[in-house]
Amino acid sequence: MQNRITTLFGIDYPIIQAGMIWASGWRLASAVSNAGGLGLIGAGSMYPEVLREHIQKCQQATDKPFGVNVPMLYPDIDKLMEIIIKLKVKIVFTSAGNPRTWTQTLKENGVTVVHVVSSVKFALKAQEAGVDAIVAEGFEAGGHNGRDETTTLTLIPAVREKISIPLIAAGGIATGSAMLAVMILGADGVQVGSRFVASEEASSHPLFKEKVVEAGEGDTQLTLKELAPVRLLKNKFYDDIQKAYEQGYTLEALKNLLGRARAKRGMFEGDLEEGELEIGQVSALIHDIKPAAKIVADMMQEFNSAKNMLAEL
Repeated sequence: MQNRITTLFGIDYPIIQAGMIWASGWRLASAVSNAGGLGLIGAGSMYPEVLREHIQKCQQATDKPFGVNVPMLYPDIDKLMEIIIKLKVKIVFTSAGNPRTWTQTLKENGVTVVHVVSSVKFALKAQEAGVDAIVAEGFEAGGHNGRDETTTLTLIPAVREKISIPLIAAGGIATGSAMLAVMILGADGVQVGSRFVASEEASSHPLFKEKVVEAGEGDTQLTLKELAPVRLLKNKFYDDIQKAYEQGYTLEALKNLLGRARAKRGMFEGDLEEGELEIGQVSALIHDIKPAAKIVADMMQEFNSAKNMLAEL
């Protein structure tokens, strides 16, 4: 399958695995890339030297294109970017910050740059900053999210109407039929997170993966908007947040409740009660843990079946 996204990245299928913290190490990224998609290493949960190790191992595990996702609020972002450039990573997805900060430097070093946004306003800013493509992520997505609560169904055509560069849809996409739907709405490809959390190669804890598979409709909620909106699976920590709101906690008190390393505690270490369990609404449609290559193959099979069914209609 060839289109603007597959051509831009040099991949077979317009499926990008999201660079999720505590889930997207070199094993997952290389597996997705070897299967024909684009794997991303999630740098947001890595010290600089850990990122270096993951990039080098990914380079050994695949000769296909792969990239690194870098949250721009990361405290040592200069060190991360230095490593990325030195090791000649060719694709970088930036998020949670101003794309003007690093886009020019990366492009001067031969890097293809993609920026993640949650609104038309920020999509336009990213295009003006010179990025090569945009990920527009809807309200359904797991982890940190936009404040506007715009759903993918609404966001994708709204962004497509205003930008000319390639567009990748994210948020609530775990099947080939969903992939076809957002491409009909104007996307050139999809970024998939939650489905790849429940993969054999994801570095997330097995207990967290099982919790994702067990999730049903309504088991996730967007919360902590005063700090940074985040979609979580409901657990004891989530209940503690709700009690804090009921008691009129101040912003500082919410920060203290959140503390540090909550996401690591839940997603990487497997503390299902006190940890932060970041996952999307689409977890309700994920019923098994399987190899990343099987996820890619199944999505493409479903995509083609849905396309044929649409043609019959």
